Amino acid sequence: MDALSEILRGLRLDGVEYGRCQPSAPWAAAHPQDEAARFHFLAAGSAHLQTPEGDWISLSPGDAVLLPRGDAHVLASEPGLAPVPIADFPKRKVCDGIIDLECPNRDRTNMLFFAVMRFNVDRQHPLLQLMPSVMRTSDLASSEPAIPPLLEAMMREAEMKRVGAGGILARLADVLTATIIRTWVEHGCGQAGGWLAAVRNPDIGRVLAAIHLEPARDWSVAELARLMGASRSGFAQRFADIVGETPARYVARTRMQQAHQWLREGRRVGLVANELGYDSEASFSRAFRKIIGAPPSHYRTKTSA
Repeated sequence: MDALSEILRGLRLDGVEYGRCQPSAPWAAAHPQDEAARFHFLAAGSAHLQTPEGDWISLSPGDAVLLPRGDAHVLASEPGLAPVPIADFPKRKVCDGIIDLECPNRDRTNMLFFAVMRFNVDRQHPLLQLMPSVMRTSDLASSEPAIPPLLEAMMREAEMKRVGAGGILARLADVLTATIIRTWVEHGCGQAGGWLAAVRNPDIGRVLAAIHLEPARDWSVAELARLMGASRSGFAQRFADIVGETPARYVARTRMQQAHQWLREGRRVGLVANELGYDSEASFSRAFRKIIGAPPSHYRTKTSA
């Protein structure tokens, strides 16, 4: 497969919470920044979304938006309303993996579906960093005819309350997210440079795919050069010219991003150090701090608080 397919194969959803609400105007809900991606689908009625940059966009029935990095945003019946934090809305479990937001004065002519999606990588992953803060499916559907049927299937599962609906929704969300990302890469990102240009390069892309499929591996420059079929020095120079940093630096950043994710999941510092092949917590901590900017113990305390 091509490099992008390999990297998308490694990018998956580890958890999805799916819900719905039927708000009555006027309404506005503030969604704070979160490590999880956010997804909203307007099945009926009308809504407006304030992007992380502060712009307002109007949503029509059938529109869906993906915020791949979970950036802060507001959903409202109209721009300019004072938003209520989304955490303040009472929740009621419908079935496994699906909740209802209990909105005051429910309006059955409005129907919003939403999902909180947890990727197996954090928001610093190069692919997630490259994406826009908001991706709207109506902007991509003409290039990818599979998107509307996937949205309709998700809506039906959320409405029917059948046994296993949560699991089916999670799988549909996984497919839909990968489809949105692939379609954006193929059609929506223009003549992008940097990391995406590197992924599209047949030789360097193969190397990047290998690194991201095994992010904990301590890749040597010689191993990566063999993957590309080039000499060590020739590979290192070409990699730096296209990617913008040395292979060793890129591997180090990818490994520390994996460590960062493991720490977020609650793994002990010593276990993470061992998984990455470090002889001691001290040597791992020095490497982590150099890349991430804070020691793992500080981050672990922050995460556990």
